[in-house]
Amino acid sequence: MRLAVGCAQWTHKAWPNHALPSAERLGAYAQWCDAVEGNTTFYATPSPATAAGWAAQTGEDFRIVPKFPRTVTHEGRFQGVEKDVRAFLDAMEPLGARAWALWVQLPGTFAPADVPSLARFLRRLPASFRYAVEVRHPAFFDDAGAARELEAVLGAAGAEWVPFDTTAFFATPPTSDAERDAWTKKPRVALRATALSDRPIVRYLGRDDPARTVEGWRPWVGRVAAWLREGRSPTVFVHTPDNVESLELARRFHAAVRAEVPELDALPEPPPVETMTLF
Repeated sequence: MRLAVGCAQWTHKAWPNHALPSAERLGAYAQWCDAVEGNTTFYATPSPATAAGWAAQTGEDFRIVPKFPRTVTHEGRFQGVEKDVRAFLDAMEPLGARAWALWVQLPGTFAPADVPSLARFLRRLPASFRYAVEVRHPAFFDDAGAARELEAVLGAAGAEWVPFDTTAFFATPPTSDAERDAWTKKPRVALRATALSDRPIVRYLGRDDPARTVEGWRPWVGRVAAWLREGRSPTVFVHTPDNVESLELARRFHAAVRAEVPELDALPEPPPVETMTLF
């Protein structure tokens, strides 16, 4: 039984690891959380040596969910992307089991009519990796038929449907610059909380006020606890618009689930943060 938690990034100027050399920041992050989103791979496929460096900084049970590059999902839309896909898969190979799932994030323009192209893409991918898909078109959340068709395609591939829960974020108007910026960029879709596989992945967006973030995730605490009791191994990523508190909030989410499932092992305690002094 294991719940992994993490953030959208492994370093932030407000976090303890930011002052470290870049080659040490992931390792320091891994002392706080045991999973991380691999958003950087969306913009550029790293070298295998870079991925090997990520592996060297983390334990074998650390979970990384790297995103397929945008040339595959957004620009090429699965057409003529064989070279980019091969480069990405080769680059992820050094991660081994740390590559918990390779993440296919699709643009809001990817509609139910495009699902057959996703099905063909998933069928061509190697079985040596697991896969997770995030869609943002409203029809997948509002049209039961479209949702069933997507679920069938994902189920046939053993892939998971990744919900990005923004319902708490959009419940009330923004109150900070970071929230106002996120208000124009984040997807606004209905809540989805159904697991298709033994490895559900949740992305949750709260608010910059930690109390409101905690209040908004309460339904997920019960859902994740239920998944654990069913024998699933969930991963939850906690976002906030400015992400200043997300490192601590991810740990708080884990603790909240553990209060519901006492047999869940606690996260290791991170090292104390050294405060800088003048002398």
